[in-house]
Amino acid sequence: MNIQTLPDMAIQNAPCHGALDWVGMGDIALPLILCGQPVQARVDIGVSLDDANTRGIHMSRLYLALGEELGNRPATLPALRQLLQRCLDSHEGLSRSASLVLRGELLLERTALVSALSGYKAYPFEIAVRLDPWGFHVELQAEVGYSSTCPCSAALSRQATQNAFAQHFAKRLASFEEVHEWLGSQAGMPATPHSQRSQAHLRVRLTGDELPLVELLDSAEAALGTALQTAVKRADEQAFAIANGHNLLFCEDAARRLDQALKALPWVEAHRLRVVHAESLHAHDAVACASWGWALGGQALMSGAP
Repeated sequence: MNIQTLPDMAIQNAPCHGALDWVGMGDIALPLILCGQPVQARVDIGVSLDDANTRGIHMSRLYLALGEELGNRPATLPALRQLLQRCLDSHEGLSRSASLVLRGELLLERTALVSALSGYKAYPFEIAVRLDPWGFHVELQAEVGYSSTCPCSAALSRQATQNAFAQHFAKRLASFEEVHEWLGSQAGMPATPHSQRSQAHLRVRLTGDELPLVELLDSAEAALGTALQTAVKRADEQAFAIANGHNLLFCEDAARRLDQALKALPWVEAHRLRVVHAESLHAHDAVACASWGWALGGQALMSGAP
């Protein structure tokens, strides 16, 4: 059979007329290179269908372009823009915009606080790009894990220690050695503050031609001060406990720190953030959100099919 005679149902007139915002494919598996390392990514890619009379798009063209432009190759912003332009060129007359969402985990080696130990942490990320008549738009999303010690529980723990100290030494003048020994005993720590593993969800709108994912993660962890650790020795664990003790955080505190840190980054045009403290006292989470440069209710780049 001559392949030219095979029917193409996509180019036929639509039985029901109307333009569509986005048509494409979701959750495509794709190996690529990001920040110099291999990543097993999942990709949503699609175009608008602006010709109200055309039944469908050519999905195979998008799939092939994705593999040829990004498969086992660096996912840079110029490469992503070139891919979207190729998608539009292959749908000339049908589509005015093309978009892509790329999701995965970036593994970064992190050193311990004191010792020479190190290990890897996985950072979930999402890159969303769109090319339309108004330009090339880029958003970067990342998640950062950290520890948060409740300021209220810390204050209550200090008060419990004061009360225990007063009860133990109220009737006599204690020597330095006695107080020192008591502080190192179980009696000298009648209560401990509660800490929780927490998460920061960051979404930024980028300017420029770079994908500063590592820089975004580093800035967030520096602002929070108590990033989750990997391999540790006892000295590292003690240093982490001290860092938590000097870095008491309500979710509101964490959100404000991140808000200021993101505003200071020159390549961030706008941001949205959400922090979640998985309470160890309550059976619910404590949550705080902030945004800057992003109109309330404004539409973010399409995360795959709507």
